Amino acid sequence: MSLLVAVGQPFSLCPCGSIQKKPCRGVVRLFPIRAALVEARPRTVPALRDDGPGSGLVLAGDRTDDLQAEARAMARAANASVYSPELLAVKYGSRPIKVLRRTLQILIAVSSFGLTLLVDQRNGQLDRNKRLRAAELRRVFTRLGPTFVKIGQGLSTRPDICPPEYLEELSELQDALPTFPDAEAFSCIERELGLPIDSIFSSISPSPIAAASLGQVYKAQLKYSGQVVAVKVQRPGIEEAIGLDFYLIRALGFLINKYVDIISSDVVALIDEFARRVYQELNYVQEGQNARRFKKLYADKEDVLVPDIFWDYTSGKVLTMEWVDGVKLNEQDAIERQGLRVLDLVNTGIQCSLRQLLEYGYFHADPHPGNLLATPEGKLAFLDFGMMSETPEEARFAIIGHVVHMVNRDYEAMARDYYALDFLSPDVDVSPIVPALRNFFDDALNSTVSELNFKTIVDGLGAVLYQYPFNVPAYYALILRSLTVLEGLALYADPNFKVLAASYPYFAKRLLTDPNPYLRDALIELLFKDGKFRWNRLENLLVQGRKDRDFSVKDALQPVLKLLLGPEGEELRDLVIKEAVRVTETFVLGTVIDTYNYIPDLMRTLMFNGNATGPLLMSNTEKESMMELRDQVLRIWGLLRSSEQFDPAVLQPILQVLQQPEARSLGGRVIGGITQRLAARLLQQVLRAPMTDSTSTL
Repeated sequence: MSLLVAVGQPFSLCPCGSIQKKPCRGVVRLFPIRAALVEARPRTVPALRDDGPGSGLVLAGDRTDDLQAEARAMARAANASVYSPELLAVKYGSRPIKVLRRTLQILIAVSSFGLTLLVDQRNGQLDRNKRLRAAELRRVFTRLGPTFVKIGQGLSTRPDICPPEYLEELSELQDALPTFPDAEAFSCIERELGLPIDSIFSSISPSPIAAASLGQVYKAQLKYSGQVVAVKVQRPGIEEAIGLDFYLIRALGFLINKYVDIISSDVVALIDEFARRVYQELNYVQEGQNARRFKKLYADKEDVLVPDIFWDYTSGKVLTMEWVDGVKLNEQDAIERQGLRVLDLVNTGIQCSLRQLLEYGYFHADPHPGNLLATPEGKLAFLDFGMMSETPEEARFAIIGHVVHMVNRDYEAMARDYYALDFLSPDVDVSPIVPALRNFFDDALNSTVSELNFKTIVDGLGAVLYQYPFNVPAYYALILRSLTVLEGLALYADPNFKVLAASYPYFAKRLLTDPNPYLRDALIELLFKDGKFRWNRLENLLVQGRKDRDFSVKDALQPVLKLLLGPEGEELRDLVIKEAVRVTETFVLGTVIDTYNYIPDLMRTLMFNGNATGPLLMSNTEKESMMELRDQVLRIWGLLRSSEQFDPAVLQPILQVLQQPEARSLGGRVIGGITQRLAARLLQQVLRAPMTDSTSTL
């Protein structure tokens, strides 16, 4: 849920001091003056300091005060509800009438909407009535409550699934939902925090700035510091509504597990995981702790903003955060009016999400447009940290390796990746899965990988998953949701946007710089094929990796050298020696060819006894291949030297490494190999008769 007002929407400051979509005619006091926006000069603001990424602004002195405030907030939320399917079964199993009433409500609402679509289709008015039906679906989701609102929020970010009319209507579910009475909200604040509102805030808007599925937000000013904050207050009765829905949905999950064979995943487990996430959202102290952790991990980038938490004014049902002005990421016109580019912000979101999913494993599982805001300074602000998840460490590396195997079309390795991803138990034979992967990806990869969109891959893999005994882990379902939402946001700005292409710089940087053994092996798989080094792959990795602002030449060189000279690098050393000999020979012979080409024709005849072909007998094909290799190696060296972080000092660790016994042995083997190759070529030139066809010239 958004904790701020979108700059792109028309708001005005009324005489009463509140922020309204339309000017009001005066002050309507919902209860005593403390509930209205009172312009008051704040008391002296205590000195603040920043303790680094993730710490937020803390009162000068010892950060112990902040930790104690967080502990007090945790104590206030000690009785927060947690998801328990057993307790829900006991609670609603004894209320059959209530369960039946809710079941009928859902069935009637959904079937009525489906019937209207069927009538439109039969009358040929399906396209004509899109706007009308989209608004009707939004109202259906709103009437059915928070669970269905979240379904609508997910659909509102998928332009490849929903028509534009539906996207526009469902996007209002992000933060334009019906509000609950302000008197109840202010009463909840006082009850939760144990203080009168006018002792906490010098001013607070008398009506909410935004409303979402679980609560609504007010803009306020703290009395002690003058800091402008967003105050989120939980909807009354929300636990009851969500609990009943999950009880019904879980029962449906049991039926699907039992009777729907096409779905091999444990649907009940997925529902339980999602329900746990939603219940965590109901504990605002937990959300505040999530925000702090997220800020510490990811807000070290200058283009990412995470608001700080004010613990003294936070409890299980009240969350007070730093106020942020911004525009929702799907409001392209409003963003561009600020001189910003939507795709720049989307790329920031993708890079940050890749770090979340594959670097630290702690990720935002609900990145809908209301939770991703563009600030006037061009930063991407992440909001609403109620639904978070984690990627297991082994799975993070397996996902990167999976991409490498997909690029290499190594379907056997792709199938084995599903063990590490926990899709398959170790006793399942993956050999029958390989042909299915080959059939899909051989067609999909006719174009380059960067031209594939994420949905294409998800759909293709989904077809494979349904045919075989896969069990999709709950964390992976949330990853898919997160990435598809980001791709959906990108498609607002550019229908041809490809998430994989935007992800390449990050993947390239990780493969080149990460010392993890799994990724070292993946890099070797990518660069070597049939004992031959693929220089074009290395060049492409460097080109893409340099686009990532964190790419470092030093970081790229050292892990490779360490692997090359390590005790387990014998096989790699053999490959490197072979390639080093080939490259050195290329440079030596290339120099001979260049020198020969600069000699005037008369001098060539005199020097080589009238032999117009020169000292080397080489076909044009061999010569072109050799010169192309030399040019490619020179381009790669140029890429390294032109890197922003390049410094000649970066070569010092290499020199130190080369002084080790393993390196001296390696160097000796390279020199010996070069000597043998050049001697063999020279002997070949002496013994072979000069060729007379056109392919024998330099």
